Amino acid sequence: MAMTLHVDIVSAEAEIFSGTANMVFAPAEMGEVGIAPRHTPLLTRLKPGQVRVQMEGKDEQFFYVSGGLLEIQPHVVTVLADTALRAKDLDEAEAQRTKERAEKAIADKAGDFDYAKAQAELAEAVAKLQTIQRMRKTTKS
Repeated sequence: MAMTLHVDIVSAEAEIFSGTANMVFAPAEMGEVGIAPRHTPLLTRLKPGQVRVQMEGKDEQFFYVSGGLLEIQPHVVTVLADTALRAKDLDEAEAQRTKERAEKAIADKAGDFDYAKAQAELAEAVAKLQTIQRMRKTTKS
């Protein structure tokens, strides 16, 4: 019998996913982490990006998180996200518009310019677009 993890992905609004998996990949603040059963306990921040849940039978599910916390226990992974969405629910056109707006704001640096806000919006938009692209690439394989 293969060992599995219980995975919960929760946003401020709702529970997005709850189930078992063989492996979880998440965008930790210091880089992507891969989590297998019996992983050492860990608590770390998440940066905007893709959470990939590898189910039994090699099926994968993709999620976008805007940031939050990742708690790892030997057989339980909990993602507490500021915002979490299934990758298939992301609006690619809106993410592209947000990216372009943030890039323009950074380039223009107008009078009452908030660089940190523009940079955060750009990071989130790029992470959404990358999540969509990776999901498409993986589902075509």
